[in-house]
Amino acid sequence: MPRARSLVTPLAIVVLLVLTGPSAGAREPLPSGTDVDYQLGGASPPADNVGIVVRDRNAPPAAGRYNICYVNGFQTQPDERGFWQRRTGLVLRDGGRPVVDEAWGEWVLDIRTPAKRSRLAEIVGRWTQECAADGFDAVEFDNLDSFTRSQGLISRAQAIAFARLLVRAAHRSDLAVGQKNLAGYDGTKIGFDFAVAEQCARWRECGRYVEVYGDQVLAIEYRARDFRRACDDYGDLLPIVLRDLDLTPGGVHRWC
Repeated sequence: MPRARSLVTPLAIVVLLVLTGPSAGAREPLPSGTDVDYQLGGASPPADNVGIVVRDRNAPPAAGRYNICYVNGFQTQPDERGFWQRRTGLVLRDGGRPVVDEAWGEWVLDIRTPAKRSRLAEIVGRWTQECAADGFDAVEFDNLDSFTRSQGLISRAQAIAFARLLVRAAHRSDLAVGQKNLAGYDGTKIGFDFAVAEQCARWRECGRYVEVYGDQVLAIEYRARDFRRACDDYGDLLPIVLRDLDLTPGGVHRWC
């Protein structure tokens, strides 16, 4: 009986690859059996026990480590107000004044409409592409919970819709993506690969991240007693670091 001719042509294979995008296998999970350093306040040589380093998107990745690029996806950086003043329509306003996250002096981005989410995703997506080009392995988008500081102007659903755009952009650049904030939300539903849990022991939230991500959680604490609690409860499972609040290069660095 003659062999049936394949219906899958080389052209069809190319089209299929374009439509489906890059393979998820190109994204590396967090390495196990190592520690993390959180270096947003300035880069410093990682300790020998550290295999995972988180640095600002404007800093270079650390050679020979798993590098995570910090991007403030939902709020502005205090030193970038000039950039956002030229894009005032993308900053959330109430009564004509920017809505501010008072704890950090950051303006909240206006993600209330599909059009604004699309424009903002283009901006943040370019930053994400730069992270990939610089050699980072992953990205964390800070302030997923910024809607809770929006004076009721932004909804949770709008924040999730914007996060979905950011995750897609990062995956197109073959970067793993970390959920930052909003404990209890299952970010895997929209493609998040791991979580960055800041002060989860202080707020008794570590378990809520672990329920979703297992050992794919990075824990950062800023108070010694919270750090000790995190180590007692999750030190055998998670990379946990104690840092000073300003994350200065010469500041506190302790591991379980």
